[in-house]
Amino acid sequence: MSKQQEARFSAAEYLSMERSSNEKHEFAFGEIYAMGGASANHVEIVGNLAGELRNQLRQRPCRVYSTDLRLCVDTKHRYTYPDVVVVCGQPQFLDDQIDTLLNPDLIVEVLSESTRNYDRGDKFQQYRGIASFREYLLVDQAKVHVERHTKQPDGTWSLWETDSLVDTVRLESINVTLPLSEIYLKIEFNTAGESAV
Repeated sequence: MSKQQEARFSAAEYLSMERSSNEKHEFAFGEIYAMGGASANHVEIVGNLAGELRNQLRQRPCRVYSTDLRLCVDTKHRYTYPDVVVVCGQPQFLDDQIDTLLNPDLIVEVLSESTRNYDRGDKFQQYRGIASFREYLLVDQAKVHVERHTKQPDGTWSLWETDSLVDTVRLESINVTLPLSEIYLKIEFNTAGESAV
């Protein structure tokens, strides 16, 4: 993700420009950032996650959105495009355009070399300000590694992580279990010594 320009914009200006743009941009504290292209592994992992979540949630009042639905993190300061979002119950939107979600239960980000620190750091900190947000799943695209952050009743967050394809990740916020073998189905890694899944 690269900064498009140094000028500062209001959230209203960003939304107006974004809704007429052919490309996606995120917005953070007055600055607009162009979304870069995704690798084949990134796209495939997002597809695996969205497909598995839809299969497990198809009989429940939950919706799975991937990649193109904008998320309002803070109405004045931050808008993002998470890789996958799950809402259980009625989705709420910013306005009648129905293109900017307000109430995610689960947010999933697939990590790349250029975004991993941002996704773990500032972005996660901002996401925690969303009242409905209860679980954060981070999936590495360069190796087998999954992190799950879960909001506890006292408001703190707990971390669970694994590097094993035989493990499963339990998503407590939506009552779903995902095998890592499904998350990484057909993924090939470039690192020497790592085998294709």
